[in-house]
Amino acid sequence: MAETLISPGVFTRENDISFIQPAPVEAGAAIIGPTVKGPVEIPTIVTSYNDYVRKFGATFESGSDVNEFFTSMAVKNYFQQGGNTCLVTRVVSGAFTEASNSNMVAADTGDDPFVIKTIGKGTIYNNANTQNTDGSLISGSDDNLRWEITNVDNSKGTFNLIVRRGNDSRTNKVVLETFNNVNLDPNSTNYIERVVGNQYFSIAADGSQIQTSGSYVNNSNYVYISSVARQTLNYLGNDGQIRIGSLSGSLPTAQSGSFTGATGDIADGANLYHNINSTNTQGLVGSDYSNVITLLGNKNDYKFNIVTAPGIYNTNYGTTVDSLISLVETRGDAIAIVDLTGYGSTVSTANTQAADLNSSYGAAYWPWLQTQTGNGKIVWAPSSVFIPGTYAFTDNSSAPWFAPAGLVRGGLTGAVQAEKKLTRSDRDSLYSNKVNPIATFPGTGLAVFGQKTLQSKASALDRVNVRRLLIELKEFIGNQADSLVFEQNTLTTRNRFLAAVNPYLESVVQRQGLYAYRVVMDDTNNTADVIDRNQLVGQIFIQPAKTAEFIILDFVVEPTGATFGA
Repeated sequence: MAETLISPGVFTRENDISFIQPAPVEAGAAIIGPTVKGPVEIPTIVTSYNDYVRKFGATFESGSDVNEFFTSMAVKNYFQQGGNTCLVTRVVSGAFTEASNSNMVAADTGDDPFVIKTIGKGTIYNNANTQNTDGSLISGSDDNLRWEITNVDNSKGTFNLIVRRGNDSRTNKVVLETFNNVNLDPNSTNYIERVVGNQYFSIAADGSQIQTSGSYVNNSNYVYISSVARQTLNYLGNDGQIRIGSLSGSLPTAQSGSFTGATGDIADGANLYHNINSTNTQGLVGSDYSNVITLLGNKNDYKFNIVTAPGIYNTNYGTTVDSLISLVETRGDAIAIVDLTGYGSTVSTANTQAADLNSSYGAAYWPWLQTQTGNGKIVWAPSSVFIPGTYAFTDNSSAPWFAPAGLVRGGLTGAVQAEKKLTRSDRDSLYSNKVNPIATFPGTGLAVFGQKTLQSKASALDRVNVRRLLIELKEFIGNQADSLVFEQNTLTTRNRFLAAVNPYLESVVQRQGLYAYRVVMDDTNNTADVIDRNQLVGQIFIQPAKTAEFIILDFVVEPTGATFGA
């Protein structure tokens, strides 16, 4: 409201212009592949390797052996190298469903007052309710669950729901979550669906987004309430007494139980490690990845700056590799780390496969590397298992516009040895064909010794550090521009944009990402005609800093008595 000034005086006003422009959402790596357990085809954030193991598992039994998927190895290496967040999407083959609680008894001996289901899918969540003498489940494991009802209070209509690990016992309970004083009264703030959550997720018909079903947000990391068959509406009357005596019969008794009924198993007989081939890569085929890749195209919902699918390689899964590169090209905010060949290939084969690909949004590395699984077994894994960790280390120690290569930032933690010790000639051949070699140096170990993208045409964008610089700049500047949509196309609006962008670009110069820059958003590119079309035009000119990839040192031998200049 405008002030009415009548008598003379001094009037003070406040004009708050200290609004902080939002920084870009921090994005980590997106890793796609099979996992031991967890939600299927639902991109899920994990914040540490322990968080990953809790949600997706680590090792699994296959025949008489214990194994680990490339997905687990890649996530572990990523966090060991300083990664902050990781978007993991589980890929499966065939139909997978949740497990449900079995044999929950109500006080009046009726069955299942409510139904609990696991958020994760697959038969790994099933376990029979048959118990050993110590109360442990015969088929309980680290990767499945059990439930327990305690502290049933008929006078209030409340009880506690406890989620326990599947392999605990009566005397050594491992409690994962506890929901205290829940009830079956939908009018109560402690209604079990409201407290635990009842949402489950599925992919929309067009594959572009996740559909959410259920009215209450999930507060559990493990289960959700699928249905409540025995609701106790308005359990207590106004006088604090049970409104209808029979309502207490709907409450569950104190008891514990297991989960059953899930379908879908990680493939028995899956080809693992160096045995993956054209028909079986960790129990999957290329088409199993299609839904996930389509889903990750939703830029508004999923933020990441690296994406990879270890186990998918161009020789036998070229269509899937093409889809992965198309994904990041369309998004424009990430780079795809792709593998070219399976284990046992040659320099020539790697070069041939790289020649088929042409994009500054992709990068390839070779050869395969040996590493140690969670149970200590030494196995072979593709380079994509390790490279996201190298990128994470570079981001943390320097910045995204520094090359993730060399002896300073290109070391490969967790790798034991390379499939092939590359000679200088091998490295030259690979690098001239857009393949980043992984070199072995005596006394130093393994290191990434290249940073080319898969772009065929020679330009600044044929280097990983420049592509990642552009991704970083577009992310920040794009976020600033978002706040200008529907604002007045005036000098004030333009200056607000310049005031945010110029200091940021200057900081990038100071941090060795740019040599120089210039931002133009004025009357020269916002003419009357542009303004009449409801457009606001800005131009950002940059000179990316280049890396020193070829160090030339001239040693000049001079005769005795020569004078060296100062």
